[in-house]
Amino acid sequence: MLSDRIARGVAAGQITETYFRWPSPQARPGARVPTRSGLIEITALTQVDPEALTDADAARAGFTTAAGLRASLSRHRGSTYRLQLTHLGPTTPARPQPGGLDEHRRRDLQAQLARLDLATPRGPWTRHVLDTLRRRPGLAPADLAAEQQRPVSRTKTDIWRLRELGLIDTTGAGLHLSELALSYLDTP
Repeated sequence: MLSDRIARGVAAGQITETYFRWPSPQARPGARVPTRSGLIEITALTQVDPEALTDADAARAGFTTAAGLRASLSRHRGSTYRLQLTHLGPTTPARPQPGGLDEHRRRDLQAQLARLDLATPRGPWTRHVLDTLRRRPGLAPADLAAEQQRPVSRTKTDIWRLRELGLIDTTGAGLHLSELALSYLDTP
């Protein structure tokens, strides 16, 4: 969700907020986003009027002028949201997941995936994404979006949600299933 430029700026203390245009909020306060520059927390999310943005707002987002920030936002559709960000330090390496799943962990994971499926009007989607990445490891987010006939931004949000559950590995080239995801898919 956060570009390398933004993540580096937050880690260096030069960027404290960023702006996105979305049809509806695609993030929530308190969410922690692992990046190559460390762990970044979204501390606040507010809807703003892009015409009211000032040069000071732009500077906190890593832009020289408000006009430049508005020009960047104009390439996207939807409402404008300000995300306030803080750097929490290095990303903690994920603990290796055991190859097998115990029944309790599997039920818990199944319930979390069911909640994600129910939260969208399009219906069940999590299993389809996992099955697709199993068949096509290393798939780029844009290619996954095209295959699902969904906007790239929405697909990246789906990927982020599955990564938060420890099911998708985004380090390296393309998207890969984690050992946890493979164990989940292999367990009847």
